[in-house]
Formats: sequence, C-alpha cells, structure tokens
Amino acid sequence: MKWRPTAVLRAGQSFTPRPVLLKNTMLAALVEELKKTGLPAAPADLCYAGADDVACDVCTGRKLRACKFLSAVWWPPYCDQHLQPHYDAAPLKKHKLVEPSKELQENICSRHDEVKKLFCRTDQQSICYSLLCGRTQGHDTVSAATERTERQRELEGSRLNIQQRIQDGEKEVKRLQREVEAVNGSADKAVEDSEETFTELIRLVQKRSSDVKQQLRSQQEREVSGVRELQEKLEQEISELKRRDAELELLSHTEDHNQFLLSYPSPSSLPAPLSEATHSSSTNIRPLSYFEDVTAALSALRDKLQDVLREEWTHVSPTEVDVLLSAAEPASRAGFFTCSQEITLDPNTADTQLLLSEGSRKATFMKQQQSYSSHPDRFTNYAQVLSRESLTGRCYWEVEWRGGTVRVAVAYKNISRAGDAFGNTDKSWALICSQNSYSFRYNRILTSVSGPLSSRVGVYLDHRAGVLSFYSVSETTTLLHRVQTTFTQPLHAGVWLYAYGDTAEFCKLK
Repeated sequence: MKWRPTAVLRAGQSFTPRPVLLKNTMLAALVEELKKTGLPAAPADLCYAGADDVACDVCTGRKLRACKFLSAVWWPPYCDQHLQPHYDAAPLKKHKLVEPSKELQENICSRHDEVKKLFCRTDQQSICYSLLCGRTQGHDTVSAATERTERQRELEGSRLNIQQRIQDGEKEVKRLQREVEAVNGSADKAVEDSEETFTELIRLVQKRSSDVKQQLRSQQEREVSGVRELQEKLEQEISELKRRDAELELLSHTEDHNQFLLSYPSPSSLPAPLSEATHSSSTNIRPLSYFEDVTAALSALRDKLQDVLREEWTHVSPTEVDVLLSAAEPASRAGFFTCSQEITLDPNTADTQLLLSEGSRKATFMKQQQSYSSHPDRFTNYAQVLSRESLTGRCYWEVEWRGGTVRVAVAYKNISRAGDAFGNTDKSWALICSQNSYSFRYNRILTSVSGPLSSRVGVYLDHRAGVLSFYSVSETTTLLHRVQTTFTQPLHAGVWLYAYGDTAEFCKLK
C-alpha cells in the first residue's frame, strides 16, 4: 500500500468543492534525498516481506520487509534502505521510529490510508477523519485518546475490583487453611487422647484380668490341696481296713475254738460298720466349687461394659466432627439397603393389647389383653412398642402397615412409659400414616406432609449427622419428610397402633 498525503478534516466539517491539498514539505525533502542517493542493490531474499511481515511502503515492485515505522501514529513503514535518510538528515532525525507490527498496521484505515484517530461509540470501532465525514448524523464520536482515557479508567476500576476479590479470596484461602490446620490439630489431639485413654483402659482390664486369674489359681490350689489331703486320708483308711480284713479272714479259718476265742479282738478294736464309716468320712469332705459363679459374674461385667460403650459413645464423639465425616444420604432404595438394619420388637415394652408375631417383627392391636409379665419398660396408656435394637450411626428400615392409622416412630429409651403417644413429647418423632394422608408430629407440633400414599414406609437415620428421613416406598422411593436436629441419646424404632386390627411389621430387607 503506497502512502500519500491526505487532507486533515475536522469533525463536523464538509467541503464543496474539494479543498486544495497542500504539499508535505517534509516528505518532499525525503523524496529529493532519495533521488540523490539512488536505490541500492537488491537485498537478499531474507529481506523481502513475507506473508506475516509488514512491507516497506516506499519500495516499488517486490517490497522489502519493514524494520521501522515513522511513529506509532504516522504511516508509512520503512525498510532499512529507505530508513537511512532518517539517520543521516538532521531534520529527519527528530522523527520517532518504532518497531513494525501488524497491530500498528491495523491502525491505518484501509480505505483512506489514514491513521484511525477517532472512535465511534455507536458502532464501537476506530475510524479515521475521512470516514467520519462520510457518516450520517447521530453517531457518537470522540477521539481515540478520549475513549482510551475513559476505558482506561474503567479498566482500572475492573482491576481494583479483581484485586479486591483476589485479596478476599487469598484471605479466605488462608482462613480455610487455618481451619484445616485446626481440624487436623484437634483430630490428632483427639486421636492421641483416645489412644492414651484406651491404652489405660486396656492396661486396667489386663491388670484386673491378671488379678482375677491369680485369685482363681490361688483358690484352685487351696481347693485341690484340701481334696488331695482328704484323698490321702481315705486311701490310708482303706489300706488299714484291707489289712484288718485280711487278719479277720485268717481268724475266721481257725479250727480250734479256744484259739479262735482267745484271738478274737475286743469290740472296740473292730472296724465301724460301713454306714457309720461313710458318714464319718463324709463329714470331713467340703463341697467342691467349680467357679461357675465367677464365669457368670465376668459375663455380666462384659455385657455391662458393652452397653456402656454402645450407649455412651455418642457423648464421646464430637457432633461437629461426626457431621463432617457423615456419609451423604443414599439417593436410591438400593443405596439405603447398604445400611439396612434388622429391627425386632421388645416384648418388655409392648402394651398389653399388642400381640407380637413373626419373630417379634410384627405388632397387632388386639381386643383381648396379652399375658405379658409385669415390667417397668412396658407402655400402659397407648398401644405402642419399641425395638430391642439401640440405633446409632447410619441405618435404614422399612415398615409395612395395615389399618386405619399407624405411627411409625423413633424415640429415646427413657421416654415415659405412662405418658403420651409417640410424637407428643420431645423424646420421640413420628410419621402418622392414614388411609388418605400423612402428617409428622414432634413435641405435640403437627406438620402436614404431602407425598404418594403407600402401605410401606422407609426410615433413614444418620444419628451422628442428626438426620431422620421418612420415605414412601412403592415402585419408587419418595421423600416425605426430613428432620435435621441433634440427637443426644441412642434411638429405638417404634410403632403406635390406633384401632383393633391395625398392624405394623418391620420388613426383612434383601
């Protein structure tokens, strides 16, 4: 593209006829200088402009690669040969030379060979003065420098916003890192303390085991020693009796009557009758002890220790950590089966009008009283029953119900046995199932529940996370109601039946 002088038009001006163009004396001097010096020999192929190069605007024919622009806002680009006068001629040395680039080349209007010094806000593009003159009214046009200033200000604002977000993000990252370090430190300390505690417990149990073993062996030795002493005494008596028996047998064979009478022993020296001897010996034998009472006591101690560990563990585990470590609630029925819990009903808690069957998995409300023995855990005011199993951790079970109204519930073990029905206290949570609706009840507060009606209800419990969910189970599993709270004790599953003939069965899940 060849550079040529252009008329400078101001925004908003129009000229009819075309104005007289003035001669560019600077360029004229440059041309004269080139005429005097002449064109040098053709450069090597490496100097010719390629497809990705900026070509010299002065070269004719095959153009050389430009090495400098006259300035960042002037045109044209020069090759080394045509740039030489700017190094030699004093007037031209004042020109600012910049490296050529495609970006600077794009600043030149392809239609008018002018530098694009204006910016059209309406069209959002840079334009030259000549292009401005040909546009219709209504275009918002400013100088490129003005637009750059405003956008630079916006840019700085955006950068400040980004930098602020970076600072906030870095602060949050540091805070999270401190939280991670705090969690790790607290967990490490808890692990260390738990190891020390359990090590001490194990040491105490081992010491107690050693003491019990020593006491048992000492008692064993005493018992065996007494038995052996009695055994030796009896063996000596038997030996003596055998000797006397031999003497008496020999005497019995004496033919001479006088000799027999002379040798016959006095009555006091004869052995006692067998019955008297047996009685005499038995008075010296102490009853043997086989330590069955020790075994029973140890079994009771083991059961009590297991109950303590199971019942009190929720107080040992920090709730916050348990929530973080708790697994996500399963998204499908098959997922629930991975934490399924077999539930059996405790006959000691069943109201006397509840008949338990199917291996204590099914409860039926009967008209006649059942022959249950008296027990402090038995419910007396409502036909309800609790499970044998103490529920902690993650577990899932399903209840198949029939009848008018049934409550599927969970409750603490210390719920009042003569108090209200499930859901009427702060120690029990109950889903009320009827023929045409569901509702949820806790601490006497009733909440309506919507969902597909089904005769089977699924219950999901994550004790540590404080999550209790009830599901309608049919061809699909649909969430009915979810509770998020903090459980302070182990829970027990339970059911409450309203009328004669109502049933509820805890299903076996495969």
